[in-house]
Amino acid sequence: MRRHTTLLPVLVALTGMACFGVMDGFMKAASITLGAYAALYWRNLAGTLMMLPIWLMRGNKDGRRGLPGRAAMRLHILRSCVSGIMAVLFFYGLARTPVAEAMALSFIAPLLALYLAAATLGEELAPRAVGGSVVALAGVGVIVAGKFGGHYNAESIKGLVAILASAVLYAWNLVLQRRQSQLASPEEISFFQTLFIFCLLGLGAWWFAPPPALPMWPILAASAVLSVGSLMLLGWAYARAEAQVLVPLEYTAFIWAAIVGWVAFSEPLTLHTLAGVVLIVAGCLIALRRADPAATHA
Repeated sequence: MRRHTTLLPVLVALTGMACFGVMDGFMKAASITLGAYAALYWRNLAGTLMMLPIWLMRGNKDGRRGLPGRAAMRLHILRSCVSGIMAVLFFYGLARTPVAEAMALSFIAPLLALYLAAATLGEELAPRAVGGSVVALAGVGVIVAGKFGGHYNAESIKGLVAILASAVLYAWNLVLQRRQSQLASPEEISFFQTLFIFCLLGLGAWWFAPPPALPMWPILAASAVLSVGSLMLLGWAYARAEAQVLVPLEYTAFIWAAIVGWVAFSEPLTLHTLAGVVLIVAGCLIALRRADPAATHA
């Protein structure tokens, strides 16, 4: 009997989500100063320059040097387009919304992604995975009830709409991530996604992305390191575990968002927020437990 475990991919995915959560804080600061479009454009330039030598050294999934195959390249281009639009919308909203609130709204994506994964990847949708996601989503509802009870100005409403639109694209992105990780190495995924998003945003950079001032570059560089690091970690994890196992872990990003918002932007943590976090973590644990019995093979 050989026991296959998802523990290591889960831990790697959790680390990747922590990197994303902290990165959001850097990107919120950059987006407030530069605008979401410019912040994302220059961050991806920094990320491309960082990842180029790493990809050249490590090669493709099978260790070969050179460009990826046609199927992998198609996925790189498709996911980069989806991720680029998604990211601009999210960071536009993030500049107008507290970090924890923005993350809470984005959590409709993992629930949608579970069903997309079943429909497009042929994964069996386990009841425990669905149940765990519903519990976690209830946690988001508790947070929303506590956070969104007041009045909002036009900019806040624009931010919320942008984040919701981004979340729909994020669900698609999660499913593409699973397919992409089966065809490409983590280094390849990180390099080409960063490069293609930079090229896509370059179409409007002459108008929307003037060069940032020198003090902004450390913030952009830190964001780039966290972004490419997270892409590699998640690419590695999604190549070794099913999407329905890893998708519920997206909810843990709220914990990091709440901490970053509190520390960096003085955004308070409320009882509604803490209660929601408890439900989110409980939902993740429920979803993860379903992997153990099914992971034992002769």
